[in-house]
Amino acid sequence: MRKNKYYAVFSLLIILAFMGYIVFDTISPDKDNAASVIRDEKANQPQQMWQIHYELFVRSGLKAVAVSGNGDVILGGESFVSCYNLDLKEKWTLEIPEKITAVSAFGDTVYACSAESVFLLDRNGKIIGEWGPYDENCLITSVSANKNYVAVADASNKIVFIIRKDGEVSSMIGHFGEKLHIPSPYFDVSLTDDNKLQMANTGMFRIETRTLDGPVLSTFGVSGMGHDSFCGCCNPAHFSRIPQGFITAEKGLNRIKILDSEGYFMEFVSSVNDFTASVPLDIASADGKTIYGANPADSKLYVFTRLGE
Repeated sequence: MRKNKYYAVFSLLIILAFMGYIVFDTISPDKDNAASVIRDEKANQPQQMWQIHYELFVRSGLKAVAVSGNGDVILGGESFVSCYNLDLKEKWTLEIPEKITAVSAFGDTVYACSAESVFLLDRNGKIIGEWGPYDENCLITSVSANKNYVAVADASNKIVFIIRKDGEVSSMIGHFGEKLHIPSPYFDVSLTDDNKLQMANTGMFRIETRTLDGPVLSTFGVSGMGHDSFCGCCNPAHFSRIPQGFITAEKGLNRIKILDSEGYFMEFVSSVNDFTASVPLDIASADGKTIYGANPADSKLYVFTRLGE
């Protein structure tokens, strides 16, 4: 019992440290620079090609969004996982006694993560398995699955767990050798169909493609305030793969943009907006035509579409 209390206190200290970092990031001098860039973008912004097509208040504590292969929208947050259809009509909601920090879906399985564990749900929202915790003082911030594996990002320990579908850990990227630069509790991952890992090494301002054993195959991204850069202390906060390439979401400058498959800037989805600068939207899209953004600041799901569509 005493050991569990020690773990609980240490976990609380880790979370408080991350919260302190978020406050520092929000009030740092870069905020003035960001405000200047926002003013410049308002003056020089090309014609807006995207719009907020729909807003849906889900429930307090919304945190994460994913899209399944059949177009269902999976949402997670404070003590819940929900599934909505293409028309954003609720199909089911599972009450769960932990805060859900990340969601993903592959085939008939939904993966919903708390800070320390991975819950496996069937297509009707029933829990069919639970994995973890895989390390002490975890802070899981992202999960992604393909046919063979599940990738879980732990921002606290700066590790990506590559897990087989039976729950056994296959590899741990960042555990040995080169350490990952993850200064804040934003750390996204995505598995490709050909078993490669794409991850946001946020302190390096880049997205990396790696083998599942860890070696880096390619990277893109630089630090800066320009359209083709990632701003602030540590970005992109979130990203999602789409047929055209990537959608990225940043904090500091709260902006969402589309990059091609090599990381070159294509267009903004949202750059001049009223979103809280320090709270990025979690993003998901299956086709790059309809983009979903889960906003923890107001617990709303935002649906972005092109003008005229």
